[in-house]
Amino acid sequence: MPVYRIIIDLSDHQLYLLDNDVVVRAYPVAVGAMVTQTPVGDLTIVNKQPNPGGPFGAFWMGLSKPHYGIHGTNNPSSIGHDVSHGCIRMYNQDVLDLESKVPVGTRVTIRP
Repeated sequence: MPVYRIIIDLSDHQLYLLDNDVVVRAYPVAVGAMVTQTPVGDLTIVNKQPNPGGPFGAFWMGLSKPHYGIHGTNNPSSIGHDVSHGCIRMYNQDVLDLESKVPVGTRVTIRP
């Protein structure tokens, strides 16, 4: 059975899905703008919600730091840039793929 965890690398705008420390997928992401930077550190996914509405695209995965999450976007041209209010934005098809693999409780490490 897979043991997934996530590493988000802010400098290269990538979210890596690891299974037992082996990268199995890499997804391009958008991260926080300079004045609303994405927090670094070790977090966990604490909740999941399909179709959250607003700018959050097809899916929301809340993180253990309140008000931060990994979510889809209704602005796909933002992916690859420092533009969010601190959340991790993904293409909608990518966030749906990721959420189908990772349960609540999955470890998320965000590094500069």
